[in-house]
Amino acid sequence: MHIATSSDKIDISSEKQTEELAKKIQEKLKLGDVVFLLGEIGVGKTTFVKYLINYYQKKNKIELSEVTSPTYNLLNEYNINEIKINHYDLYRVKYSKELNDLNLFENNSNIITLIEWPHIIKEKPKHLIELSFEYDDEYKKRYVQTKGLILN
Repeated sequence: MHIATSSDKIDISSEKQTEELAKKIQEKLKLGDVVFLLGEIGVGKTTFVKYLINYYQKKNKIELSEVTSPTYNLLNEYNINEIKINHYDLYRVKYSKELNDLNLFENNSNIITLIEWPHIIKEKPKHLIELSFEYDDEYKKRYVQTKGLILN
């Protein structure tokens, strides 16, 4: 079980730094974990998800997928041997009642769930990890803060 901590800001201003963070987090995730990805448009959430999923694929010797944001279809699913990753983008969801049709947390003990734009979710799930992406220094720098995960 992950221990909730607050951390220093992790610099992800370069794509290489984003890739390195995704690898570190991939090594810590377990089936049943839910990851909320918070932050403005363009701050690097989907890029992070791409590297995270691609690391799982590399590790399992599976051809790398093109990972895109599921903004219009709300969900992209990735089956990586016995690991299933559900990547949601809730940007277009306006009412919490709409979430019922998505079954976000139903039977997710064998799934890693990644959710961009989770603000509409009222009840937080068990095994929650929050990654808050933010800009700094007049949009020249990008950072992530983690909650619910120790990266040491």
